[in-house]
Formats: sequence, structure tokens, C-alpha cells
Amino acid sequence: MKLLERAFEWILWQSRLFILLAVIFGMIGAIVLFVVASLDLYHVATFTFESLTAGHHPEHFHEKIVGDIIGAVDLYLIAVVMLLFSFGLYELFISKIDIAEKSEASKILQIENLDQLKDKLAKVIVMVLIVSFFKRVLDTPYNGALEMLYFSGSIFALALGLYFLHKGAEKH
Repeated sequence: MKLLERAFEWILWQSRLFILLAVIFGMIGAIVLFVVASLDLYHVATFTFESLTAGHHPEHFHEKIVGDIIGAVDLYLIAVVMLLFSFGLYELFISKIDIAEKSEASKILQIENLDQLKDKLAKVIVMVLIVSFFKRVLDTPYNGALEMLYFSGSIFALALGLYFLHKGAEKH
């Protein structure tokens, strides 16, 4: 019976290696997002350069450029979420990353427990939501004082949320 128990526990322990699928594909997703965001910024730069050298600006020139740049920042932040997720899962379920522990620059990627991973992911996700909000705000027409009041209220709510997010981080 003891042999059966050991075999089962060994299989159970080794099953944690399935986490590697999430780690590998999370990293692939992050790389894809970094490449796509970089290509988006390259296209914004070439569009801007061509428009400026041609001397003619399309309608809503500034809004288009700012919107596209904010979209790229949004993709970069989502890629960071994927990186944090991959690093965190690996460190929690597989092994500590030896090279990261020796480096001073990568303290943000070191994850000690699941709560720490969730906190880091939540902070970056909140930033993604804020960036997405501001991208949508650029395209929103305002047709009255009530809509401007809603807009200012939403900005106040975001600022309040950021304040409490930062205040909670100081306790740790």
C-alpha cells in the first residue's frame, strides 16, 4: 500500500509540470503582443512622417496619432501582464529562476506566493483598463453639460481607485 501511495504522490507532484504549457504560451503571447505593439508604433511613426513631409494632415490627425499610440501602450501593458503571469506561475509551481535571483534589475518579476502574483497582475490590469478608458474617451463626443459631468465623475473615480490601489501597496 505504501508503494501505491508513493507512486500516486509522485504522479501528482509531476503533474504540476503541465503549468509549463501556460508558462510557454504565456511567453509566446507576450512576445506576440510586444511585436504587434512595436509594429503599430512603427506604422504611427511612418504615417506621421509621411503626413508631415507631404504637408497635408488628414482629418483628426492628432486624435488618430494619440489614439494609436495609446493603443500600443495598452498592448505593451497586456504583454507585461502575460510576462508577470508566466514568471509567477513558473516560480510558484516549477522552480525559482536562479538567474533572476542574482539580478538586481528583476525584483519585480520575483513572486513569493499566489497572493503576490495576484496583486501584481491586478495592478497592471487596472493600468490596462485606465489606458483603455482614455483611448475610448478620445473618440467620445460630448453633447452637453451632463455628459461632461459624467466624464469628470469617471475621471474622479479612476483617480480614487488609483489612490486606494497605491495606498494598499504601502502597507506591504
